[in-house]
Amino acid sequence: MSTNETGTPVNWLTPDEDRAWRAYLRMVTAVQVGIAQDLAALGLSEPDYEVLSTLSEREDGTSTLHEQATKMGWSRSRLSRHASRMEARELIRRAPDPTDGRGCLLVLTSAGWDVLRDAAPSHVDSVRQRLVDRLTPDELAALSHIAQKLSADR
Repeated sequence: MSTNETGTPVNWLTPDEDRAWRAYLRMVTAVQVGIAQDLAALGLSEPDYEVLSTLSEREDGTSTLHEQATKMGWSRSRLSRHASRMEARELIRRAPDPTDGRGCLLVLTSAGWDVLRDAAPSHVDSVRQRLVDRLTPDELAALSHIAQKLSADR
């Protein structure tokens, strides 16, 4: 371990650790950019798809803005702005939250359901092409284990 210019100890990455870190960054970027391009060809962004798909997982297609923002790792204001754009495209609508006078509900519209149903097969194909089908079952299991371990804090 060495110290920086202020004398604070720095535990620098070893060459193997640095190689793994950079490989991880390249992997995440390649997969995300490819999937984002494929979604863009369908007229959707990654956040659009995430909002639509996570709302569709709810029995009534509804979630609070707060729950959705937390799930996406976004601030409420950022999601609110994005929701406004999706609302303008009639993919979702907002409704008052009966349990929180300051909050709102995001509700999947019938047009949003239609867009999601149309996009889902292409999205799954993209995920398969860019990630799943490139890995062996053992590699996929290892990736799943690693992802769960690293996201356990969230």
